[in-house]
Amino acid sequence: MITAGDFRNGVTFDMDGQVVTIIEFQHVKPGKGAAFVRTKIKNVITGAVVEKTFNPNDKYPTAFIERKDMEYLYNDDSLYYFMDMETYEQIPISADVLGDNFKFVKENTECKILSYKGSVFGVEPPNFVVLTVTQTDPGFKGDTATNVTKPATLETGAEIKVPLFINEGDQIQIDTRTGEYMSRA
Repeated sequence: MITAGDFRNGVTFDMDGQVVTIIEFQHVKPGKGAAFVRTKIKNVITGAVVEKTFNPNDKYPTAFIERKDMEYLYNDDSLYYFMDMETYEQIPISADVLGDNFKFVKENTECKILSYKGSVFGVEPPNFVVLTVTQTDPGFKGDTATNVTKPATLETGAEIKVPLFINEGDQIQIDTRTGEYMSRA
């Protein structure tokens, strides 16, 4: 059990039969009246974010989210197959569970599979990946204005903006959380 007074960012608990995690919290002690906790919580299954206030004495059961490292193998239509690195068991995961940042993951990449009571609700790719640029326009000589970017297609099919000096065949590092170019690899 966790009390609302002990809330911190990232704490996961069961509220009214739904598993939620704290995104932001603030303990408020007004000059008049009782203290309360103002939070922004996210339903880990649906992804819905709501703001809610709690009495600091409210108690909720703690929910334990299992995070397991698995290797992405391949996809077959709308199913993506992952392999447990210890047991070599393969599990299929539906495409609607994958986030937008999964477009930067190529085969044989290790990801974290998030599950609650055996049901998978999310896939976390690594924070940084190295991918090859498969198609981009050439940069123009003399175009040296700062922060000029051009579109580039990566080996996974994702499109991002890259600096002008990046060419086809270059390997680049990408932050999967923001989808931005970081550096050459």
